[in-house]
Amino acid sequence: MAQSPLTAEREDQPAVLENLSPGTLNRPAFAMNLPLSFSTEQANNPWMEDICLEKRRVDRKLAMLQFLRVYRYLASEAVVYLVPTPRNCGLQDLVFTANLGVVLEHLSQRDVVVISNFTSKPRLGETEVGVDFFKAMGYAVFVAPFKFEGDAELKHLHDNIYVGGYGTRSERDTYDWMERTFEMKVIKVRLTDPYLYHLDCSVFPITRESTLVCTELFEEEEVAEIESHTNIIDVSVDVCYSGICNSLRLSNALLNASHIHDLKAGTEEYAQELAKNRRIEDIAVNLALDVTFFNLSEYLKGGALLSCMVMHLNRNSYEWKLL
Repeated sequence: MAQSPLTAEREDQPAVLENLSPGTLNRPAFAMNLPLSFSTEQANNPWMEDICLEKRRVDRKLAMLQFLRVYRYLASEAVVYLVPTPRNCGLQDLVFTANLGVVLEHLSQRDVVVISNFTSKPRLGETEVGVDFFKAMGYAVFVAPFKFEGDAELKHLHDNIYVGGYGTRSERDTYDWMERTFEMKVIKVRLTDPYLYHLDCSVFPITRESTLVCTELFEEEEVAEIESHTNIIDVSVDVCYSGICNSLRLSNALLNASHIHDLKAGTEEYAQELAKNRRIEDIAVNLALDVTFFNLSEYLKGGALLSCMVMHLNRNSYEWKLL
């Protein structure tokens, strides 16, 4: 029996499938960017300004190798999306995707992203890249109406509770707008140390219940408000300078950058790095977490560490039962 033209047309049409976002996956999901445009030509933070241009020039082959070590580790357990690098874009910091934007964790589908409105001039072109990438993936995309620099500035604690850093690269008005628009609560803390210019330098939610916080950097009222929502594990300014809060959770592992094997034993820099590593290992043991270190010396030249290179698309790692 011959099919009617209408029936045949229906069979030729592709099936309509539900467009799930990475946020709905039952495993961790992140966004990274290959360091194809990574450069340190323009010093846009104090760490870079302290190093002359010649010494901070990037070894591109080594930078790619270091990136791939992190990528392979994450991809063994997580879904890792790669943000494309536009040809000849000149975006020296695009590899630091933690600043590209933030996916709002408290919304059930995790399909709403707020793209950054950059303060740093070399990063202004990244906003368009972020908008195009997330629109292509089917996200509801919003560009922050005030200055804001992404996942590195806004840390999810639990439910609809976040901590947001402002004062250096992001504006407090951003968080007022987010609260009104997305029914969320943001504990707003002022960042004043020029070397710890994003929140991920001084605050790191390590589990759903506990958060690393450098309490000496914040006002008493700010610390008290954070403490009303999470157990604070206090860390010193010294270990923050060495990057203890620039960490990442992947299931039962804690990932951190350390170039200690490049340093000379007996020097002050070696002692500081060793102190940070021992502190993070002690914290991890108490929480039944493993620790894995990555040498990211090339990215240190850009004033960045591991957390800077990874944007969360969900925080599934925090559902891992530790004990």
